[in-house]
Amino acid sequence: MKLLTKKLAARLQRNARQRAAALAQCIPEPDPLPVVRFFNPLGSVSWLATELDEDGILFGLADLGFGCPELGRFALFELEAIRLPLELGIERDIVFEPVLPLSVYTYAARQCGAIVTARGKLAMAASALRARQQDR
Repeated sequence: MKLLTKKLAARLQRNARQRAAALAQCIPEPDPLPVVRFFNPLGSVSWLATELDEDGILFGLADLGFGCPELGRFALFELEAIRLPLELGIERDIVFEPVLPLSVYTYAARQCGAIVTARGKLAMAASALRARQQDR
């Protein structure tokens, strides 16, 4: 199953180019909003992606259901190849609308042990993250 539209892929690739440019210029990396959310329709596994490189490798937040979501890279072709019971596969959340940068989703996920999309929890995480950054 094809999980990305051309438009989503272009947004993910743009984010990857922006991060690479920031690294090359020795400036802080951008903190983009997630572009897409993938999920297992039969379980609690989900991924938030912000970047896609030319090899089809995504970057983002992965929650494999073990209570410890983490940032990392994952292959688009591997997500598309997953076959679940009932002839299902990994799906793209077509109603996902990111509201905050990936750092906030990551902070909230680490606090809750799972990727959080509830706006109230994300708002609390954003406030806590801002407070932590101001204390530094």
